[in-house]
Amino acid sequence: MLSYGYVALGGAIGSVLRFGINRWLTLLLGDALPWGTILVNIGGAFVIGLFAASFEGNARSIIPLEVRQFLLVGLCGGFTTFSSFSLQTLVLLNAGEAGRAMLNVALSVMLCLIAVSLGYMLPNAVGAVTRSMAP
Repeated sequence: MLSYGYVALGGAIGSVLRFGINRWLTLLLGDALPWGTILVNIGGAFVIGLFAASFEGNARSIIPLEVRQFLLVGLCGGFTTFSSFSLQTLVLLNAGEAGRAMLNVALSVMLCLIAVSLGYMLPNAVGAVTRSMAP
């Protein structure tokens, strides 16, 4: 039962972060496309890839399950906005903006796949640099 509390807390934090960052980016970049959602999804994809890679191997047994659930399911799940992305794409389609809707889909999917890959590779790259610097 404690896991649900960790996930709920992480989800609340992630959702509030998403809301604030999304509003700020929309004010900054405008609303011709849902830039806040696109950029939050890219950032969330990077972070979830980073966490997932960091929790593999020996780290999986060292980092408590509740911490992994808090970060991956709660924080990242609350922060990433795929449901918002889907609704905004539908709104664009319903408004007759098929080109913008498809651009939203293409940017979100392609850039999030790149971001999750970079996040996933970063711990290995940092580890390689750290190992090469060791005496």
